[in-house]
Amino acid sequence: MTTETNEKVQKVVFDALESFGVESAGISLEASLESLDIDSLDMAELSQIADEEFGVALKSDDVKSIKTVGDAIDLIAGRI
Repeated sequence: MTTETNEKVQKVVFDALESFGVESAGISLEASLESLDIDSLDMAELSQIADEEFGVALKSDDVKSIKTVGDAIDLIAGRI
């Protein structure tokens, strides 16, 4: 995986979180999804965005393993 790919995934994920109502100042790689009030519906939407943007399908077991913003980015980028 290239740095460019990782940066693109990060931008898409950060933009998605902002569209879910998360303040941009609170978004970091270490931020937990729970602390950002990201729920299962938001994660379903993020999964759809990952599929549309990168062709990466996330299953429910994948989503359950995601605890932080960085986890989401690493999982998506790792499957591109």
